[in-house]
Amino acid sequence: MQTDKKIMLPTELNKKASTHWICALLLVSTFILLSTTNSIAQTQTVQVLSWWKSTSEHKAVDVLATRLAQENIIWHDALIPSGGIGAGIVLKSRILAGTAPDIAQLKGPLIAEWFDLGLLMEFKALNVNAKESISGSGKWDKSFFPTVTELVRPNGHLVAVPLGIHRINTLIFNRKVFDKYGLRVPENWDDFNIVANKLRREGIIPLAQSSEPWQVVTLFETLLLSESSPDFYRRALVKKDPSAFTDVRFARALLRLRMLKKDMPSPLKEITWVDATRLVAKGDAAMLVMGDFAKAELNAWGLATDVDIGCNAVPNTANYHIYNVDTLVMLSHESISAETADKIAQIAVSPTMQADYNQVKGSVSVLRNADITKMDSCARSSWTVFARGSAVQVPSLAHDMATDKISKDAIIAEIVHFFMDDSIQVAETQRRLGAITRSLPKAKAGKDAQNINR
Repeated sequence: MQTDKKIMLPTELNKKASTHWICALLLVSTFILLSTTNSIAQTQTVQVLSWWKSTSEHKAVDVLATRLAQENIIWHDALIPSGGIGAGIVLKSRILAGTAPDIAQLKGPLIAEWFDLGLLMEFKALNVNAKESISGSGKWDKSFFPTVTELVRPNGHLVAVPLGIHRINTLIFNRKVFDKYGLRVPENWDDFNIVANKLRREGIIPLAQSSEPWQVVTLFETLLLSESSPDFYRRALVKKDPSAFTDVRFARALLRLRMLKKDMPSPLKEITWVDATRLVAKGDAAMLVMGDFAKAELNAWGLATDVDIGCNAVPNTANYHIYNVDTLVMLSHESISAETADKIAQIAVSPTMQADYNQVKGSVSVLRNADITKMDSCARSSWTVFARGSAVQVPSLAHDMATDKISKDAIIAEIVHFFMDDSIQVAETQRRLGAITRSLPKAKAGKDAQNINR
């Protein structure tokens, strides 16, 4: 028996083939659409409020932002035009206006204060008390230097991401100027005076300086440490003990500050720290007392450490470390997920990011097991001294690490007034500071980065 077979005409074959192709294209298009939608859903832009606007600061941010972008986290800068001055006011204003950033620079005692107000997000992935910690119980707690841990974890709650540690008592110098005139880097103030006298005879400004208040006090706090000890420094600028301000050691620091004016540009003007650094880069000035972020700026301009420029501790402070820890906080609102916040934190404190970021920023790693062989001579010195522990560490007043803002502003105002007006006597400034500090808030005892009971 013969079976009838249906014969398909060419047009029918073409229709069937076309149907298959259309179905396949629809499947591919759906897959691409789903993949794109998923990618978009996983990408999150975070707005970061900061005052990092110099060349080296931008480069350091780019290192972190590039790595975050690989994880679909887009860093969007919200720069404060005035720099660090007034940053807290800008942040508070934005919170009150309902336009708070996702992430902000916040440092020192303000971290604990803002956490107590319920304004900061806690990091679950890094929280050593959290059972769900992906890093394992206690791992991060033991990885940071104790001073850093106490700073970012008020009352056991990890609410800030530590990026790096700056050394403020750093003497930056133009190595080529020193080599040209056969000068030795000063280890004490007698050495400094010899170098400064030689430089003045050659028509070179010995010490670059600005009259900007925070820069004046950056210099003064290094002089106070130079003329005393870490214990005394803490008595004055952390505990705010009125008797410390009338002490002969405080008087010597004030007198040294005034004596150094002869080694500074004349007339002394209010210039940015970047412009003060540029004086050293050009060879117009030979030295600058500034945080090691100034070294990073010089590096960013193409000047190599130990070739074109060099670093040393401020005279008589080689064994001490005035620190400024860069930290980021996440604000408590729904625009940034806990998962994204934890991922940012994990990346920021990873050994690779710590090494890469701090190399560009001029700071040193917050990790106790950092590889110092990859650091330049300035960074190695900073990290090694800091690693000796809290006995040699003191928090910077000028850089918001030592005390509350009210106290800081009051102390700075008196020191700057003395510096700018040569008619004011040392004893008068001491008396005024002693009287002012009796009415200022006292540092809280306890285990934090500015623990006054150390």
